[in-house]
Amino acid sequence: MTENDPDGEPVLSVTDAAVAKVLQLLADENDPESLALWVEVNGTTGGAYNYDMYFQAANDAAPNDWTGVQGGLTIIVPIDSVPKMVGSVLDLSRDLLAGGMSIRNPNSPPAPPRASPTMTGPPPDLSGDVAQRVIQVLERQINPSIAAHGGRADLVAVEDDSAYLRLSGGCAGCGMAAVTLSQGIEVAIKEAVPEIAKIIDVTDHAAGTNPYYEPAKK
Repeated sequence: MTENDPDGEPVLSVTDAAVAKVLQLLADENDPESLALWVEVNGTTGGAYNYDMYFQAANDAAPNDWTGVQGGLTIIVPIDSVPKMVGSVLDLSRDLLAGGMSIRNPNSPPAPPRASPTMTGPPPDLSGDVAQRVIQVLERQINPSIAAHGGRADLVAVEDDSAYLRLSGGCAGCGMAAVTLSQGIEVAIKEAVPEIAKIIDVTDHAAGTNPYYEPAKK
């Protein structure tokens, strides 16, 4: 498949379904024969890589960029992203984040130093019945579904009728909007735990700039 696989292992494989979808999108571009699908790491979230995918001229590839061809589709990974993506697979998403594409990557970014969480009051108690039922939904329904692309949802706290969740993942593609994730998880939790009326996303705490969990103001 490739011209320059490091140590003989493909940097990025693409499933047949994903190839068909990308070629369909490529056909709508001007001069599609000259274009390649470029995939690169553009950051990290929640202990997983984030990606950028776009069409660009194949001739723009530098000599050390990774280049592959699969099903008539040319794929390019810029050299800076190559060591972060060896062994990855691009596929259509078939989980709670329905729509778009996902990348299954066996590599993880180095763990950043964690700032001490900003807590207001004692640590949240997750031993209660409602909290435990929410955790069961996450572990039995949500996380097995989104784990394929490095996704995970963790319960941070339950306060009154609100569940505070921390989300992480390595999804890519325009159909993977955060609102879709929130709606998918929210529906599953509310159906199983009717005591929960609101799902609150506190994912930004990983940047160390927002509180790990801030109880609602009374």
